[in-house]
Amino acid sequence: MSGKAEKTVFVCQSCGSQSPKWLGRCPDCSNWNSLVEETRSYARPGLGPWDDGSLGAEAPQPLREISTQAEQRFTTGVLELDRVLGGGVVPGSAVLIGGDPGIGKSTLLLQTLHALSQDGALALYISGEESARQIKMRGERLGVGDSRVQILAETALENIFKTLKTLKPRFLAIDSIQTIFSGDLSSAPGSVSQVRETAGRLILWAKKTVTSLFLVGHVTKEGLLAGPRVLEHMVDTVLYFEGERGHSYRILRAVKNRFGSTNEIGVFEMKDAGLAEIQDPSSLFLAERPCDVSGSVVVPSLEGTRPILVELQALVSPSNFGVPRRTSMGVDANRVSLLLAVLEKKAGLPISGQDIFVNVAGGVRLEEPAVDLGIAAALASSFLDRPIPSNTIIFGEVGLTGEVRGVSQADIRVKEAGKLGFTRCLLPRNNLEKLPVKPTLELIGISSLQDCLGILF
Repeated sequence: MSGKAEKTVFVCQSCGSQSPKWLGRCPDCSNWNSLVEETRSYARPGLGPWDDGSLGAEAPQPLREISTQAEQRFTTGVLELDRVLGGGVVPGSAVLIGGDPGIGKSTLLLQTLHALSQDGALALYISGEESARQIKMRGERLGVGDSRVQILAETALENIFKTLKTLKPRFLAIDSIQTIFSGDLSSAPGSVSQVRETAGRLILWAKKTVTSLFLVGHVTKEGLLAGPRVLEHMVDTVLYFEGERGHSYRILRAVKNRFGSTNEIGVFEMKDAGLAEIQDPSSLFLAERPCDVSGSVVVPSLEGTRPILVELQALVSPSNFGVPRRTSMGVDANRVSLLLAVLEKKAGLPISGQDIFVNVAGGVRLEEPAVDLGIAAALASSFLDRPIPSNTIIFGEVGLTGEVRGVSQADIRVKEAGKLGFTRCLLPRNNLEKLPVKPTLELIGISSLQDCLGILF
């Protein structure tokens, strides 16, 4: 006997659910035709047959004897990436980076490894999608052609571990995890079993050897990381690259971070020489803002500890169809529908029969409720065809009864607006009363949506 037990199972390629027989519809995630037959071989546990046990096993320790000293971080040299990671790369951490094809994941990794290797640390970049020559050509375009970063074009996990045991790098990047496969599994590269198994072994190796690991993950057409969601649970940090194809700006957002805040974002601009950091994104997003036009308003959105001023645009026009159109880009469409109902019921604007288009300029996505008042004001401005003064910013959460609720850290938002030359701010009355220091710009407290529209129009 070979010492291995083989079993045939059907695995869902969306959620990782297993079934002993084929089913047309996955019983867990309800996706159709997502179960694929795979042969499982159960061998001894560990990193694989190439693991000679040199990593050893840790002995349990009493909780009171475990050191709680602050973990040393390595600064990547990319300030925006350091901000999103919480101050730098933690040794032994696993970072998963996802995003649409061509958005800049590989470019960011190559620039980051180049910066990390400047002090002599060994950085290894393993690519399963490009040859070493192609990576060299991209490195020359990015200005890092003479970098010390080690390059390896390989997809077999067994060969990768042989290289890791020889080089012992401090930083490791895998681009991408969907291309790596293990010979212990009969399934194809990119399948649920391969992604979960190869990622698990690499993360285990990184933890044992205190190596910082970067994984690149493909995304589906829905914008989610391909493969089972268990991949996101296995890593320490999950970063998403966001951006529209028609814009050169890229947003790096943390959706999970065991070593820092999940609200921070990094802003980049894609140029010929790679990704350039944007230290003052507010000025960039407002650079082409039109003045004295209806449907345009500036709102301060808080991303982690950084306030960003962006332009919200709304277009309200008569509908030529029986069912009016509703299109939203950069904001939640359900939130826009809610605000339309509040405008009609509480403010008396007959707006529900109109075509509605809402857009956030610059390709930014706003998710916090503090932009509610700005969306409502932009919709009313476009419907009434009356411009909002260009020196005014607006923020606040709008409830179903038309009340304006307070938001967090209003003082930081107001301070950022004053820095960029705005002279008037409409904010929730509750926030106005609690501001620690009164800024130089004019502050107007708002308690209801009707108050806001009365002041503006």
